[in-house]
Amino acid sequence: MASTKPGQRKTQILQALAAMLEQPKSEKITTAALAARLAVSEAALYRHFASKAQMYEGLIDFIEASVFGLINRIAEREESGVNQAHASLQMLLQFAEHNAGMTRVLIGDALVGEDERLQLRMNQFYDKLELAFKQTLRIAASQGHGNEADVAARASLLVSYIVGRWHRYAKSGFKQHPAEGFALQVSLLLAA
Repeated sequence: MASTKPGQRKTQILQALAAMLEQPKSEKITTAALAARLAVSEAALYRHFASKAQMYEGLIDFIEASVFGLINRIAEREESGVNQAHASLQMLLQFAEHNAGMTRVLIGDALVGEDERLQLRMNQFYDKLELAFKQTLRIAASQGHGNEADVAARASLLVSYIVGRWHRYAKSGFKQHPAEGFALQVSLLLAA
């Protein structure tokens, strides 16, 4: 790696890791392979991250900041709970399509065999995502769309839908686009 500012090197490492995750048939990613891709020693990686788990945590941090930042912007921009849910669903599918390697983290595929706290962290991500949908669906119910009693079940269904679309996208080798059929599917999911 050429001379870089502090912090940029960490970003370069995370970008390289994400790029390696975009390979649909890739082997388990090792620090040796990551170092080779960056043309540095493994020791250089460990100057920035104490472990490979910390590298994955960096990716999870990016995912959480991006997704929940966008969900908050949608909530600020849209008054309608239904429109918030619709826009959030669309954003989540687009996020996966634009960040294919991250999709493998989102579904836990890249975390198999890694520190179990990483999968626990992704489970917390799903819980926060479900909570965000509950808030949106409560707004929709207060606006006469749907029933307050169904909010928890609907939020769970929306998260399951998203995770399923992400899973199919990753398992198809990133060929089956996550938003394929979205218009009809979302109209069914958000029907009153």
